[in-house]
Amino acid sequence: MGATFLGYVRPDGKVGVRNHVVVIPSVACVNGVVANIAKMVPEVVPIFHGHGCGRSLEASLHTKVLAHLGKNPNVAAVLVVGLGCEVIKADSLASIIATSGKPVQWFNVQEKGGSRKAAEKGAEICRHFLSIAKSCPRTPCQVDKLTIGLECGGSDAFSGVTANPAVGIASDWIVDEGGTVILTEDTEMIGTSHILASRAIDEEVKAKTVEMVAEAEQLTKDLLGPLASLVIAPGNMDGGMSTIQEKSLGCITKAGSRPIVEVVGYGEPPSRPGVVLMDGPGYDAESLPGLAAAGSQIIVFTTGRGTPLGFPICPVIKVASNSRLFTSMRDDMDVNAGEVLEGRELSEVGQEIIRLITEVASGQPTRAEANAQGGIVCLYTLHPPF
Repeated sequence: MGATFLGYVRPDGKVGVRNHVVVIPSVACVNGVVANIAKMVPEVVPIFHGHGCGRSLEASLHTKVLAHLGKNPNVAAVLVVGLGCEVIKADSLASIIATSGKPVQWFNVQEKGGSRKAAEKGAEICRHFLSIAKSCPRTPCQVDKLTIGLECGGSDAFSGVTANPAVGIASDWIVDEGGTVILTEDTEMIGTSHILASRAIDEEVKAKTVEMVAEAEQLTKDLLGPLASLVIAPGNMDGGMSTIQEKSLGCITKAGSRPIVEVVGYGEPPSRPGVVLMDGPGYDAESLPGLAAAGSQIIVFTTGRGTPLGFPICPVIKVASNSRLFTSMRDDMDVNAGEVLEGRELSEVGQEIIRLITEVASGQPTRAEANAQGGIVCLYTLHPPF
């Protein structure tokens, strides 16, 4: 029998590590209504975002991502709040989410007599959903039910030798237990496609891997021209990094050493366990929603510069690459991989991350959760609305 954690079993057989009642606005116009529902019922989790209408070329993508956020196993029940005249319809989102078997309701503010009456109605629905959620107990579940999202932001010269390979050890453990890890941020794979391709489980995955990284590199050149080599953020440079390939070589070690079994689109759930590559941006605030929409119950986030960023429905574990950062942002960091530079074995840090993953999966809050660093959900937008 493999490792276990205490999770919430959903009607579709998936397992959550949190038990959230979520309110999703179908369009940014009703963010205020959703905020008022959350004020009336503080236990609910609002998913604020800035999209849902206009002639956005990403409307179908945003529909998929918002629906998959509602289907994430950490979500027990969902209320979708619409306006009534937007492009992304509340009833359509609700119907997609309902295929997971969890309780879902929706309404449009224009049909409820305005924002105050809509907020009151939403609060009533959410109180009912909370009573349902509270009746769902934590039960022992196998680690093969876990999907772990992998993220890194604000890297430094030590990220590739401390935090990222330590997370790689945990990734190998998750996969060996039958679980899934998702590596994203394809701009942070530029220069490493030959390494990733060598890990592909078959020729189809190999071809998709090479194509994904090549498209990311070409897009970078198209957008930045002669500045393409500066795709890494200024903070990365300040941290001692020189090129995107240097950053990429460290970033991909988060996914350990096991075979890559699939390549998926942004916010698309994997169809099989193992190491999965997800096409997605390097901007953390847009990358995290993609990982959550893909079904990640927990996100492990390495950083050498420091960030308090979390995510509303997924616990985010922060792994600092150096002790200076860990000490200076102690309230925001969960693991100090910088101890590797001071003589601690890398394997020990990897085991610490493994233990923390199982503890967080069973209910222990991360620093980002304790500090309420969920924030606004930034959906990936390559083309601005017009």
